[in-house]
Amino acid sequence: MKKLYKVKVNNSSEFNFNPDQLNKLNVVQAKKPIYHILENNKVMVAEVINKDFDSKNYTIRVNSNNYTVKIENQLDQLIKELGFSIGSSKKLNDIKAPMPGIIIGIEIKKGDQIKEGDTLLVLEAMKMENAILCPKDATVKSVLINTGDTVEKNKLLIELE
Repeated sequence: MKKLYKVKVNNSSEFNFNPDQLNKLNVVQAKKPIYHILENNKVMVAEVINKDFDSKNYTIRVNSNNYTVKIENQLDQLIKELGFSIGSSKKLNDIKAPMPGIIIGIEIKKGDQIKEGDTLLVLEAMKMENAILCPKDATVKSVLINTGDTVEKNKLLIELE
C-alpha cells in the first residue's frame, strides 16, 4: 500500500498526498512562522497561526485567509479504520510504565495540579530517556515510584484524579 497523507481543510475539503508530491512542493521558510509557497509561478504567503502537534491540527493564514488543517498519516488512518480512538487514553487516571526501565526523574508530587502535556517523569530504557507526559488536565492523587526505581512494563507509576 502506498503511503498517503490525508489533509482536511476547514472540515470540508479533503486532499490526499503521497511523499513524492510533498517533496515536490516549493516552500521556503522566510522566518518562523512565515513561509513562501511558489505554485504555478504565483507566490503565496503562509503563516502558521496555531499548531497542536499531538492532534495534528493547525491554523494557517494564506494570503489573509485563515484555514483549519488536520493531517492524518497512514497510522492515523488505520486506527480510524479499525474503529479505535487515539484520544481514548485521556479518560485514564492510571499512568503505567510503557516499557521496562529505570526512573531517572520525577517532575511532580502528590497534590500537584498538572496540565495535559506536562512531563510527569523520565524513564530510562535501553540507554534512552523517555519523558512520560500527562494525558489530561488533572490533580496528582499519588506517586508510587521513586527516582532510581527499576520498573517493569505496565507497572502503576502515578494515579491521577
